Amino acid sequence: MKMPQDGEDLASQPWYHGPLARQKAEALLQQDGDFLVRASGSRGGHPVLTCRWRGSALHFEVLRVVLRPRPGRPPALFQLEDERFPSLPALVRSYVTNQRPLSQATGAVASRPVTRQGPLRRSFSEDTLTDSPARREPFRTRKWSDSQPAGLEHMGQSRQDCSGPGALAMPLSAVPRTGSDPLLLKTQAPLGSVADSLRASDGQLHAKAPTKPPRTPSLALPDACRRPPTYCELVPRVPSAQGTPPGQSCPEPETPWWEAHEEEDQADKTFQRSQAEVSFCPPDTTSRLLGPQNRPLEPGVLRTLRGLFLEHHPESTALHLLLVDCQATGLLGVTRAQKGAMGVASGLELVTLPQGHRLRLELLERQEALALAGAVAVLGCAGPLEERATVLRGLVELALALRPGAAGDLPGLAAVMGALLMPQVSRLERTWRQLRQSHTEAAVAFEQELKPLMRALDESVGPCEPGEVALPHVAPLVRLLEGEELPGPPDESCEQLLRTLSGGRRMARDAPKFREVAVQRLRGFRLNPELREVLTTSFVRRLLWGSRGAEAPLAERLKKFQRVLSILSQRLEPDD
Repeated sequence: MKMPQDGEDLASQPWYHGPLARQKAEALLQQDGDFLVRASGSRGGHPVLTCRWRGSALHFEVLRVVLRPRPGRPPALFQLEDERFPSLPALVRSYVTNQRPLSQATGAVASRPVTRQGPLRRSFSEDTLTDSPARREPFRTRKWSDSQPAGLEHMGQSRQDCSGPGALAMPLSAVPRTGSDPLLLKTQAPLGSVADSLRASDGQLHAKAPTKPPRTPSLALPDACRRPPTYCELVPRVPSAQGTPPGQSCPEPETPWWEAHEEEDQADKTFQRSQAEVSFCPPDTTSRLLGPQNRPLEPGVLRTLRGLFLEHHPESTALHLLLVDCQATGLLGVTRAQKGAMGVASGLELVTLPQGHRLRLELLERQEALALAGAVAVLGCAGPLEERATVLRGLVELALALRPGAAGDLPGLAAVMGALLMPQVSRLERTWRQLRQSHTEAAVAFEQELKPLMRALDESVGPCEPGEVALPHVAPLVRLLEGEELPGPPDESCEQLLRTLSGGRRMARDAPKFREVAVQRLRGFRLNPELREVLTTSFVRRLLWGSRGAEAPLAERLKKFQRVLSILSQRLEPDD
C-alpha cells in the first residue's frame, strides 16, 4: 500500500479522521492491518492510532514530546515506543512502509489506511499537533486547589473524579471559589455538606504526605470510574534519560565540536609556512548505508535515502548540508595539523592561494556530484507525474532554506540549483507544468526568486556579506583560478573578472566572520549521523558511480553520467 507523502500537513492525510469516537473508529476497521488516526475526545484531542489486529481493535495514544525552540528542528517529536519523528505523518509513514510493530507487547502491524469520507471536522487537536500560537484550549477539568489543611489528601484530583474512600461528598457549587475561578451560577447546597467541606478550624492534617505522581505515567490509563482500559500500554524509550538516577534531571548534552573548537581556533595565531596541499575530503570509511563493494544507484539504497529525506524538514536538511559544506570548504573542523600544513587558518583563505589547487578541485567535484544526485532524485521517479512534481517542489523548498538570510549556504544552494537547471531536468515540460498547477507557490519562488538570485551569484553581484551568508559562493573564483574562461562578451567578462577577484580577497579577509556566522546558524542544531553521511562527497561519489567507478577520473565519470541522465530524461518524456 503506497503511503501519501504530501508534506507534513496532518489535515491532508486521508487516514486522519479528526475528532472521532472510539466506537465509530472501531466500526470502520474491517480486516487485520486496517488503521486510522483520530483525535480522541477522552484524551483532550490527542492523536490516537486505532488499528485492527487479530480480530480486535487496538488503540495507541501517540506521545508528543515538546522541544525547546531551536533553528532547524521541529517544535515537537512524535513517538510510540522506539523511534521519534518530527511529525505525525512521518511516524505513520515509517511504521506502515517498514511494517514495524506498533508495540512489542501486541505485535500489531498497521498496513492498510482507512480513508475518511467527507470533509474533515475541525478540532483543537490540529492546533495542538502543529504547536500553533493561536491554540485555544477547551474548557478543562480544574484540579483540586483547596487551601484548607483537610483538603491536602485530595490534592491533584479533579472535581469529576468518581467517589472513593475518603473523598469529600460535596456538590460542585459548594467548592470554595478562588480568585482565578470563573463566577458560576450559585445554587443552594445542603448546609451539612458545606459544613463538612469547610473544616478550617479543626486543625487536622493528613497523617502522611500525599503520594507523588509518577515521573513517567503509564500510557495504559484506566477510566476514572475503574472501567477496564481501552488503550494499549506502550513502553517508550527515552534515549536522553537512560542511566539518569531517579530524582535528577537529565544532563545537558555535550557541546558540539563545531562550537567547542571556536575559542581554541581564535587563540591560535601562529602558523607555519605552507608545507603540503591539504584535503578536507575525508577518506572512505565504513558506511552505514553502503556496503564495502556497492554498485551504482542501488535501488534499496535509493529507497532508504528517499525515506531519510522525507523524515526531515527542508530547514533541517539545509543545516546538515551547511555543516558538511563548511567541513568540505575548511571553514569548520580544521585541525591544528591542517592549519600548520596549509599556513592559514581557513579553507576560504587556502582556496585563493597556489597551494589550494587540491581543495579547489574537491569543491568543483562536490558541486557537480551533488547536482547530479539531485537530478537523479527527479529523473529516477518513474511513477506518476505528480510524484516527480513533488520531488521538484522538495528541491525548491531546500533551495529556499539554503538561500541568504536562511541557512546562508551558497555552495549548497548552487548544487541544488544546478540540479534544477540541468538540461535533462529543465526539458521535462509536463513535469514543470504539473509543478505550476499543484505547487504554484514553489514554482513562483523558483522563477521569480531563485533563478535571478543564482544568476547574480554566478556573476559575482549577489549577496556575499557575512551575516545573511554563512558560507560564500566560491565556485566562480575556483573556476577562474583553475583556468576556466568567463562567459559573455570581452567587456562584460573583464568586469566580472575584477568583481570575482575582488570578492575572493574579501572572502579570505572575512573568513573568521563567516565562521562565526556558521557557528551561530548551527547553534542548537541536532545532528543526524546518517543524513550527514549521505551529504558527504565520498558517499555521493560511491552512490552515483559505485565503489569501482568512483576511482575513475572525474571528467570521464561526469561524461558517462550525463549520458545516463539523458536516457532517463528521454524515457520519462520522449521528444515528439
